[in-house]
Amino acid sequence: MLQHKLAGVGAAMITPFTPDGRVDYQALARMLDYVIEGGVDYIVALGTTAETPTLYMPERAVIAMYITDHIRGRVPLVMGCGGNSTSEVLDQLREFDLRGADAILSVTPYYNKPSQEGLYQHFRTVSEHSPLPVILYNIPGRSGVNMTAETTLRIARDFPNVIGIKEASGNIEQMQQILDNRPEGFLVLSGDDGMTLDLMRRGGDGVISVAANAFPQRFMECINLAKRGAFDEADRAFGRLREAVDALFAEGNPVGVKCALASMGLIGPTMRLPLVEGSEALRSRFEKLIAEYDLR
Repeated sequence: MLQHKLAGVGAAMITPFTPDGRVDYQALARMLDYVIEGGVDYIVALGTTAETPTLYMPERAVIAMYITDHIRGRVPLVMGCGGNSTSEVLDQLREFDLRGADAILSVTPYYNKPSQEGLYQHFRTVSEHSPLPVILYNIPGRSGVNMTAETTLRIARDFPNVIGIKEASGNIEQMQQILDNRPEGFLVLSGDDGMTLDLMRRGGDGVISVAANAFPQRFMECINLAKRGAFDEADRAFGRLREAVDALFAEGNPVGVKCALASMGLIGPTMRLPLVEGSEALRSRFEKLIAEYDLR
């Protein structure tokens, strides 16, 4: 069952850039191998952490094809297909290379603040046109609109190919309401690394993770303990990682995670405007944390 494959940790992949701002495919390949060898359960491409809003549509299509070809089925793949125009999302479904993907991740339309009925109709249209199962993505801090538990559950019940949600509202009561009333098999995945253990303790299924880019093996240790029900051990393991995870978000995502990876020599630090590289203070902080906690 697909839902079992997409429980645990999905690594929300970054997009590395060369110093002149082009997509660095060699570094992307290196990153894919790094997180897969670190034990992540699956890959998530073209999400928030990938700086997707700064990528031209042809670049997104090439990245989708490149990631599919490089993974070669080693782990499941979830492809980001989202935007603030429903028709744009349908274009992505037609144009992206989805032959190696297992599902799509589709964010709530951002900036134009649709109503709950607008969100329902958007995802109805996406679900009817998607050749793959759909994972909803609720991130009101970035999109400007919160998809309520009621709307999420309405979509989940009405469209069987909607198989889960990445919940990044930060509202644990809202997440609990979804957990308590979800259809059988509907995934509830954290969109916040720091809330993952709490969500899993309540019955959640895992996380689509930023931290898994930088510290995949150590982060997987925490989540694998939680999957076995060893939450006290998972808390202790995450406690040794928390300071580094918090630092990933000190100057925003993906600025922090790219700064950490650059300090580890895995990628260059280049961002695309309007995002800028992490500060020297942040890079020094990562160098200290990585050495202190042996995070390489």
